[in-house]
Amino acid sequence: MRVRIAVLAGVLLVAGCAQPGAAEKPTGVTVLAAASLTESFTRIGKDFEAANQGVKVTFSFGGSSGLARQIVSGAPADVFAAASPATMTTVTEAGDAAGAPAVFTRNQLVIAVPKGDPEGLTSLAALAKPGVKVALCAEQVPCGAAAKKAGVTVRPVTQEQDVKAALSKVKLGEVDAALVYRTDVRAAAADVDGVEFPESAKAINDYPIVALKDARNAAGAAAFVAYVRSEPAQKVLADAGFQRP
Repeated sequence: MRVRIAVLAGVLLVAGCAQPGAAEKPTGVTVLAAASLTESFTRIGKDFEAANQGVKVTFSFGGSSGLARQIVSGAPADVFAAASPATMTTVTEAGDAAGAPAVFTRNQLVIAVPKGDPEGLTSLAALAKPGVKVALCAEQVPCGAAAKKAGVTVRPVTQEQDVKAALSKVKLGEVDAALVYRTDVRAAAADVDGVEFPESAKAINDYPIVALKDARNAAGAAAFVAYVRSEPAQKVLADAGFQRP
């Protein structure tokens, strides 16, 4: 109920009419979000716009660590949604958050392989077999940090700056496997299969979200954060394979 009230309050703030002679309030909301949120947030953004007539949500998706650096360097944005608390800390320690971040969802690693798993890579240990080409995320990126926490010691042929780039290596046939999030495999189910491995239970990433201190549209930022935590948005995330916080 508390989240629902916050959403409604935010909607009123975003959609309220300006008083005669008052400066026009901004109606756009700029969201910087982890690449693994691309499909879910695109849908959530459309739903948010439908609930807030006249409001436009603009997304920039990428590796969380890179987005955090952009924010502390002064990139204009209203909301930051990260794929790990560690990358969010970059923003909060710089004093760029408007309040305390809230964890809104969680995600888990799987092994992405081409359809049919032609190399028979049915376990984490199988990735170390001679000749198997593996793509990982760079360690400073949440999916790379999660792989390290899961005890992955495979020597990759490439390290990518976000999870979508790692997955694309499998889709293009450039590698035999990649460690990515379960949600990314589900979104690319036409091209890849996912192999679950027990070690990933040690590396489930929490996803925090926060409105930013220098948001041009502070009311819109607060409303979007509240909406992401509301039941309609949580259902979109769950349907995509994310876990409840």
